[in-house]
Amino acid sequence: MDRQQEIKDLKKEYFKLVEKFTPEEIKNSPIFDLDNAGEIKLALTKDLIEKLKTEDWLTNYEKEAKVSTGGIRGAQNVVYYWDSRFPINQLGIALATLGKALVLKEEVRGEINKIVAGEVRYNTQDYIDLISRIQANLEINIHMPFNRQTIPVWMVSFLIFMLDYDGGEFVTSSHAISSKTATKDLENQGSQFLPEMSLKFIARIKDVIKQAKENPEGYEIILSPRNNGFIKEDFNGYDMYVDYLRKNVAKPANLKIIKKAGENGFRIMYDTVGGCMYKTMSRILNRLEIAEVFDWRNKEEDPFFHGIGKIWKINPKTGEKEFFDGSCDFCLLEVAKSANFEEDLKDKPQGYIVLITDPDGDRLVIGQVESVNKAKTLEDLGMDFIKIDDEKIFVVYSPTYSFFLIMDYYMKQLKNEGIWKNHPRFIIATTPSSKCWNEWAKNNGIKIVTTPVGMKEIAVVIKKVEKQILDNPEKEVIIEDVFGQEINLGKQPRMVFGGEESGGMITGLEEFIETKKLKRKAIAMREKSAGEASVIATALGAWLFNNKKLISEQIQDIFKENNIKSVYYFRDDIIYYNESEPDPIKLRRDKEEGEIKRDKTDTFYLSLTLALRNKEISIDNVREILQEVISNVDFTKLVDLKFTGDATLFQFTDNLFVQVRRSGTDAKMRGYAGGPDKRDCANFLKYLLHYSGERTNLYKKIVPEKYQSDIYILSQEIYQKYLYNGL
Repeated sequence: MDRQQEIKDLKKEYFKLVEKFTPEEIKNSPIFDLDNAGEIKLALTKDLIEKLKTEDWLTNYEKEAKVSTGGIRGAQNVVYYWDSRFPINQLGIALATLGKALVLKEEVRGEINKIVAGEVRYNTQDYIDLISRIQANLEINIHMPFNRQTIPVWMVSFLIFMLDYDGGEFVTSSHAISSKTATKDLENQGSQFLPEMSLKFIARIKDVIKQAKENPEGYEIILSPRNNGFIKEDFNGYDMYVDYLRKNVAKPANLKIIKKAGENGFRIMYDTVGGCMYKTMSRILNRLEIAEVFDWRNKEEDPFFHGIGKIWKINPKTGEKEFFDGSCDFCLLEVAKSANFEEDLKDKPQGYIVLITDPDGDRLVIGQVESVNKAKTLEDLGMDFIKIDDEKIFVVYSPTYSFFLIMDYYMKQLKNEGIWKNHPRFIIATTPSSKCWNEWAKNNGIKIVTTPVGMKEIAVVIKKVEKQILDNPEKEVIIEDVFGQEINLGKQPRMVFGGEESGGMITGLEEFIETKKLKRKAIAMREKSAGEASVIATALGAWLFNNKKLISEQIQDIFKENNIKSVYYFRDDIIYYNESEPDPIKLRRDKEEGEIKRDKTDTFYLSLTLALRNKEISIDNVREILQEVISNVDFTKLVDLKFTGDATLFQFTDNLFVQVRRSGTDAKMRGYAGGPDKRDCANFLKYLLHYSGERTNLYKKIVPEKYQSDIYILSQEIYQKYLYNGL
């Protein structure tokens, strides 16, 4: 079947299922009628709370807030978004907004300024309207992009910091499936909320519900008129962000390389997957005078993401073909295969590079058209590719490898400028990132600070570094990483790279950037940016073009140049339920059952890790327990278990590692492996990730009782101590 026709059929089925599983009563009963541009009042009463099961919603919302790594995400009814059977709904967003606003009013005396914006997901503009009008009624200044246009999350984060605003809310769900959404909450430096910040406003929601139940007239929630003076459409941020880029990835040398390559025929594809990046990046690239080298793909905004990730799957229980959404995560080969690249790349030459962002513009995946003759070499390296025709393949590079080249390229650019030795250098990486990054850093005299998963964790380290530099400019900066190691970064250190294996990254600045009013200072931004990443990736691509090299060839050369041993990297996910399930009741039940399975495996490993950490069991005990339940691999190679702040990292001989961690936002388990031996990486990952977590008699005999109960209380205590040390 023609893929475009298939996408039309999938979309038709998608909305057909929404209609089928939404009762007429819900279809006709919005909580707030946002067609009304005037003031809107809602009496939240005990009866309404009980009818909409608001307290059940809050229980689930609070649970997500405690572990969320990027906004409190969830499914919504994409047509009737007030449907309270879904975790994200009109009343829920209203209560969350009210809670955040009330906390902020307590903490900030005087004028309050926030940005409210979003990307392209279903109902985004309605959520933005709801959020802004509730806060405007409380006399909070709300700033929106001109004409309320969509905008990348990194631009919002950047402007919150640079304009000294008090925070912001961004409607997104990153690369998740089309039916999911969230508000990514940003504090006054543009960083994502830490869990305890979310729990503060959840406490206020509880107060509101309590008052609503106790007061016979309920609790009145008021939306201001849409034209309220506290709501302003007053920015785009283009010029300010271009000025920032010119201080790091868009310096004259990089722009010159891109322009020279462009004059010689260099072209690069920029696929925005139907997200929000085109409007912003096309204007930024024009200002940098490099826009002519880009071929745009999927630039039209589309919450169905042009069918990316959407496929038919056979239900094993019924044998019937069903709609399935696999997300927009291009780190997953099946998602890349659904994007129909083979059609759009069939006329492109070998060496043609593709930049792929996600809907909110904070992640970047890079691909390249290469000769089919390279297939065997790429397979040996464990890299994914899609066949275009008998002569060409499209290689989709894991950020492990593309970011590896970017950080090496950036280092060499700084050396060419003659400024590399002006500061000691460091990078920040999350625990599941490839150890080839560590080996490269060590070989080049660069320190590495390791954090738990999540950009907010990288931002925390950046803040700790800045604090020490600004408090004691002549003193060496010492940072404790998540493994408890003290890393001496030297005097006045500068960050080369901060990022994670999932596709998010930023670079650092040579000189502190200063905010407009309060003169706050920073050496890096607080949110990952595919905008920043795509500029330096284009410069790298142009350099490769000028030097007639492929990405795969450059990876192998840099491996050799730095004597890299950990050349293999694998990732795998277990999804315990069908996220695309159209029945919200079944969706919630299946997700909860999946979370039980997920946590059973996660707590099994965490209990071993923390008992070992506290020296209450030995590594021999751990090997014995694991060997009994996973007999397919040899655990004599296991040398340590490390707590990563939210998960378990298995450290083996020869620098081989496996990390198994539960998703912070869903009923999923994620697994990562890297090292010098391809077979060992794949096998250890497969068996450790897929173990059920069943407790055996041997486990119960060896592991002390206190680790067999609620291990998350202990793990949170350790994590919190790490998080706030030096902040």
